[in-house]
Amino acid sequence: MAKRCISLFLVSFFFFFASCLGVSEWANQKQGNTWCVAIVSAPPDKLQGFIDSTCSQLDCSPIRPGGACFEPNTLRNHASYALDLFYKAKGICNSEIGTPAVSDPSFGNCHYP
Repeated sequence: MAKRCISLFLVSFFFFFASCLGVSEWANQKQGNTWCVAIVSAPPDKLQGFIDSTCSQLDCSPIRPGGACFEPNTLRNHASYALDLFYKAKGICNSEIGTPAVSDPSFGNCHYP
């Protein structure tokens, strides 16, 4: 009886562990299918501060002059790119100025991370 209980426990543990790995993989895939973009009502100073902070840590060359995402040269578009760059790198969408989106904001030659 004890061997049967141990076997049942081990099988249950295996399935639990396997399902946790599946959920983790699903979560990573889900983030790959979502983006973080600037909300319309975000204050300009907060957007600029986020761009400055993010671009001091990560590569924001696509939103610099000559970059594929520089045009349209608007604070909101540049902030959206920086928000998504940070989201993909750190897994956090800043809810104060950003919101998750299920539609890819990429356009033309500008490809969001």
